[in-house]
Amino acid sequence: MRRIRAGMAERAGAHDADGSFPAEDFAQLRAAGLLGFMVPERLGGMGKSFADYAELAYELGRGNGATALILNMHASITGVLALTPDEVAEELGAPEEYFDRRDEILRAAAKGSLYAVAMSERGTGARLSAMSTSYTAEPGGFHVKGSKSFCSGSAAADGFLVAARRAGEREAVVSQFLVPRGEGVTVRETWDSMGMRATGSHDVDFDVFVPADALLGGVEGLALLATELAPQWMVASYAAVYVGVARAAVDAAVAHATERNLRNLPNVRSRIGRADAAVAAAYATVLEAARRVDAGDPEAPQWVWRAKLVAGDTAAQVAASMLEAAGASATRRGSPAERLFRDARCGAIQPATSDVCADWLGVAALGGDPYRDGTGPRW
Repeated sequence: MRRIRAGMAERAGAHDADGSFPAEDFAQLRAAGLLGFMVPERLGGMGKSFADYAELAYELGRGNGATALILNMHASITGVLALTPDEVAEELGAPEEYFDRRDEILRAAAKGSLYAVAMSERGTGARLSAMSTSYTAEPGGFHVKGSKSFCSGSAAADGFLVAARRAGEREAVVSQFLVPRGEGVTVRETWDSMGMRATGSHDVDFDVFVPADALLGGVEGLALLATELAPQWMVASYAAVYVGVARAAVDAAVAHATERNLRNLPNVRSRIGRADAAVAAAYATVLEAARRVDAGDPEAPQWVWRAKLVAGDTAAQVAASMLEAAGASATRRGSPAERLFRDARCGAIQPATSDVCADWLGVAALGGDPYRDGTGPRW
């Protein structure tokens, strides 16, 4: 893993500069079998847990946060499919044929297929209940139509997990479909962001018919329920990525201070010391959340929301402090500290935002229902 991370870090600057997809990174990830990280061994994967994934995401985030985020979106699809027990899927109404389709998707991931999440939309973000992408039932399947934004890895994805509302319903009935790349799927190269530039999170248009087995879970209307039953995938699966980015910012500041002979300055040492402690605390929070998820702890949802809040805020604060510690020379475009500052700043903004996480936790602490109490739907 150290060798893969080092190669990712070496190439990160060039991919950031031109916003290019990190193809070599993914060639290495495929060769190492990491696209099948949580896929059961019986299907050709590594059979790892969510806690194992959190450790992996942290390490990859230290190498290149953009690559780690693309893999995270893939993992949020394969992870929920691989780690949802059969009995839970059956309780939710999954038909028998769902399990065959699930295994087919996971087997393809273990062989190297890459999946992207197409959920957010311009103007509504990741709020599932407010999206405009719709679907209608047709003989043999569904017609999905709409446009998505922030679709990380869209330039190279083999398939897209598309969230859509059932057309003609006043109440939001939101389902998810695994749509293969091909006719009816158009990627528009729109991504030119401040940070995480190499994610290639382009807009994607869908006007496509998919067969009935493309419906994830085999049952309509599961998307909103899934955010409550398994919030780790919607809220905090990428928390570890941003903690990894924060650690990379500390590493970059240490390297810069050593090169520039700044190690004897007390303000530099104290900033690095505080940052080191903050990153360690954030990582411990993320791992605790992941451990509780794997254990089925009833308090796991609170820890998931805490993990996302702490990871996003810590990454932004640490990267900013490390940039100050490194000094003006580190602010030049293309320096590791400057790139990491921009990447880290995205963590608190990426859904669920830090403000949304804090509000969720505040409502819960005050004895309310954090999913339903407030001025509007959480998702």
